[in-house]
Amino acid sequence: MPGENLSRDEARERAALLSVEGYDVSLDLRSAVGDATGEGPRTFRSVTTIRFRCAEPGAASFADLIAPEVTSVSLNGRDLDPGEVFDGVRIRLEDLAAENELTVDARCAYSRTGEGMHRFVDPEDGEVYLYTQYEPADARRVFANFEQPDLKAPYRFEVRAPEGWTVWGNGAGELADGVWRFAETKPISTYITAVLAGPYHYVTDTYARTFDDGTTLEIPLGAMCRKGLAPYFDADDVFLITKQGLDFFHDHFDYPYPFGKYDQAFVPEYNLGAMENPGLVTFREEAVFRGKVTQASYESRANTILHEMAHMWFGDLVTMEWWDDLWLKESFADFMGAFALVGATRFTDGWITFANRRKAWAYRADQLPSTHPVTADIRDLQDAKLNFDGITYAKGASVLKQLVAYVGQDAFLEGARRYFKRNAYGNTRLGDLLSVLEETSGRDMAAWARSWLQTAGVNSLTPQVLLTPEGRIAELTVIQDGVAVAPAGRPELRPHRVRVGLYRRTADGALERYARAEADVDGPRTVVAELAGADAPELVLVNDDDLTYCKIRFDETSLETLRSHLGDLTDPLARALCWSALWNLTRDALLPARDFVGLVLRFAGRESDIGVLQMLHAWTRSALEEYAAPQWRETGGRLVAEGALTELRRAEPGSEHQLSWARFLAAVAADPAELQLLQGLLEGSAKIDGLEVDQELRWAFLEPLAAHGAADERVLAAELARDDTASGRRHQVRCLAARPSAAVKAQAWAQVVESDALSNALAEATIHGFARASQRELLAPYTERYFAVIERVWTERSIQIGMDVVRGLFPAYQDSPATLEATDTWLSAHEEAAPALRRLVLEARDDLARGLRAQACDAGAAG
Repeated sequence: MPGENLSRDEARERAALLSVEGYDVSLDLRSAVGDATGEGPRTFRSVTTIRFRCAEPGAASFADLIAPEVTSVSLNGRDLDPGEVFDGVRIRLEDLAAENELTVDARCAYSRTGEGMHRFVDPEDGEVYLYTQYEPADARRVFANFEQPDLKAPYRFEVRAPEGWTVWGNGAGELADGVWRFAETKPISTYITAVLAGPYHYVTDTYARTFDDGTTLEIPLGAMCRKGLAPYFDADDVFLITKQGLDFFHDHFDYPYPFGKYDQAFVPEYNLGAMENPGLVTFREEAVFRGKVTQASYESRANTILHEMAHMWFGDLVTMEWWDDLWLKESFADFMGAFALVGATRFTDGWITFANRRKAWAYRADQLPSTHPVTADIRDLQDAKLNFDGITYAKGASVLKQLVAYVGQDAFLEGARRYFKRNAYGNTRLGDLLSVLEETSGRDMAAWARSWLQTAGVNSLTPQVLLTPEGRIAELTVIQDGVAVAPAGRPELRPHRVRVGLYRRTADGALERYARAEADVDGPRTVVAELAGADAPELVLVNDDDLTYCKIRFDETSLETLRSHLGDLTDPLARALCWSALWNLTRDALLPARDFVGLVLRFAGRESDIGVLQMLHAWTRSALEEYAAPQWRETGGRLVAEGALTELRRAEPGSEHQLSWARFLAAVAADPAELQLLQGLLEGSAKIDGLEVDQELRWAFLEPLAAHGAADERVLAAELARDDTASGRRHQVRCLAARPSAAVKAQAWAQVVESDALSNALAEATIHGFARASQRELLAPYTERYFAVIERVWTERSIQIGMDVVRGLFPAYQDSPATLEATDTWLSAHEEAAPALRRLVLEARDDLARGLRAQACDAGAAG
């Protein structure tokens, strides 16, 4: 048997053979509290009965279960020997009847990796909290099943839990005779079933809607978090966004929310941003803000709420057949999240965040060697796990934004409405969506899909301006460059619907748009005839309003204008697009990193959009750590820290801009004077008017102090005593691993690589503290060790922990040709390693090679 993996071919074969009528799942979670008994992992009892049909009586198949022990297996009344039919991951089923009933009694393990039934003990009060997380295939860690998205079925859950606990599921639950019993679900996939149990703080509300035909809909709403976070829990805002989202989607989808109640749980040690379990959505508890945050954080949370809500239709009601069409849910949810954010909430500038932050994720992913079409080739579950990436989410959403411009919003939404009604509670492929969009738009969707969904890579669009002797535009041409796509290596040129904007300075110095034209860019050269005769522009923006998915390039005049007047650009979306384009030039080694840093130092203080500002801070750190020439890093770091301190003192007291500059100063501080200021702000001996140093900001200041040897273990222990919470422990662990000591690094390495004692959250914090750009010499010995252990780690640990280790401990800060050579040597010697593992290493290699090219570009600027 092939271990925990499941191939697409196996899934297709099983789907052709079996159809599932229903599940009854009984979980006994009373073992979650108290001392563990016996040796091995802490376990709980799981009893599952599956009723299913077989299209070929007498055939054989298998059920999925990952469990330390199976007590009994019964198939159609026949007792099977667990030792013979269960291999640790699968239950062999032979001589199936036309109608079958399988009952499996097992001991399943609680998780500490965020996969399956995760168990968390709150250090603040000792309370235990449980929640499930399955995508793509971890429901089999909790109950026996057929773990693939196209074998949908209704589920009935019952749960026994410790006294005083509340239990939640996908449907409404009631407690009777010590057992929580939940309403049967609609037909759904295994990966979106859910159970949550513990002494959670729970707040309720109700959504009510009367439709045009007079019918009414009432949805019970709930929101929960750990008791320790209750003082910070702004459930009213969560409910506000939830109601606004439900109104928006009801208005646009013409299909009432189909899953009864709508609970939203903010849970600890969560690996993802959120998960769309129908009726019981789960989120990272970091979205409950313990300290002051900017509006960008509230916007991000609102976007996530709406993204998961869109999944109730795209993903839960209608589900992809296999993970090849993961985009059918994730791309749509990512697009709909931003669409609803702008159309229904107070965050009306959501498309700026989309253009600046989400698309940056897509552009990076689409230039890696692992890039893939939006509709990907997913061979197995390991492929699926790695394809929750910037292409499936952000590029797919960008392509859908382009599609809306191509077919029109009304046709697009009418296509969605027909898609839901025709495929409710079923599974679909790409063709099912394209067929309804062809109906509603009259467009040839097959050609569009070939260009945008079935090819990889990102195009760049560059303006070329020819002027008349009188200084008017004689011809404006958009040049499209293709990206070579493996394996053919041919440039792929796509059709782009764009708006080309012309900008110039006004009498008062503002850089404003004075002309704009829409055009269909197709092929290598497209003349925008409508702009002929216009006055000569100082800036040409070829993707004004961000309609298409491309890298924006500039002509020489436009680039010089931005160098001098970027801060004078009044339109915030245009400004965000220009910043994004400049960052792409830096990553592509076409703009020296020091030039990008110089632009940030000159103009970021004037940036009004807080989300854009925070992105600029992140990009500037990357420019310094990865793309700046090594001999300029110290100078650049000093200039950036001085600039951050200047802007911190200049910012309006108490403003979110002041908070952002304070956090950025902490991230780049290295000089003794800067560290002394942070120490003074912690102790109260220094003050910046309006800056409130709350607990979260205290940890942000302590991290650089620890990394530079100015805060030792005693100081960090004292801070933990002040904040002995789950959040505080994560912060302390990260700070401890950040200390500049060979012994500290050795201990952190051993805790993550040689032991599985740390939970997923603490392992992640340790990795983040271990790998620091300012400690290159301390980390040098770990390059050889990394390549010696990663295959073993991948084999022995869960895929989530394996991904964290392989990505997080790659020697990215040993940025030299020698590290590149060491990576290539490992890849050559491990051609038979797991494809998912090789993909992670190839991606890290590509980032390293890109950094070396950018460093060479930056070094050339010094001459």
